[in-house]
Amino acid sequence: MNSIFIAELIGTMILVLLGNGVVANVVLNKTKGNGSGWIVITTGWAFAVFAGVLVAGPYSGAHLNPAVTLGLAMVHLTPWSAVPAYIAGQMVGGIIGQSFGWLMYKDHFDQTEGDMDKLACFCTAPAIRNVSLNFLSELLGTFILVFAVFYITNAEVLSDGALKGTTIGLGSVGALPVAIIVWVVGLCLGGTTGYAINPARDLAPRMVHAFLHTLGLIKGKSDWGYAWIPVIAPMVGAAIAAWLFMAL
Repeated sequence: MNSIFIAELIGTMILVLLGNGVVANVVLNKTKGNGSGWIVITTGWAFAVFAGVLVAGPYSGAHLNPAVTLGLAMVHLTPWSAVPAYIAGQMVGGIIGQSFGWLMYKDHFDQTEGDMDKLACFCTAPAIRNVSLNFLSELLGTFILVFAVFYITNAEVLSDGALKGTTIGLGSVGALPVAIIVWVVGLCLGGTTGYAINPARDLAPRMVHAFLHTLGLIKGKSDWGYAWIPVIAPMVGAAIAAWLFMAL
């Protein structure tokens, strides 16, 4: 279980550092990428997933997301006994990754006035606050992610001829399908809530924001009134995906 915890910690740390890093690069004042837009954010997040999966994949399967862990456990692809190690690693990794991201961009946080712009570099918030539709948005986005993950196979080719029966692995390309799914979810469904689709990606950085606010190092509230949606809705979406997959 230690290898699962460490792999999920490192993978999620990379995911959050890069993913919220691209948000900071686009949103915060006086960065090189300021104002570069949604395409940059969704692309950055997609390849943040690629980087995290690439590193953690050989050791834990690279869930990097409690909703993915729940879905895989429900379809018996992950033992329930391993779930606590997965989620603990994801949460700790999210906290560490966000802490590094805040420190790296600290000068730019200090140059930015908008509290919501700063919060966006930590966690998600709805473009239009509507509890029912915000919940549905996160549920559907996570459903698509988890349901698609069930159908991803290893990137391997079985050779014919003299090497018949030999597996030729495509290595890091195996991490690419998950990144593409996250990319398309962000592009197509992410405009309403910012597509957390991952409780650890939202809750752990939000905790860092709240801690920094308590220390007086960052202004603005952490919006705990909304925080339950990007935690609960993805778990429900993953559960529905698992149920449908088993039914089919």
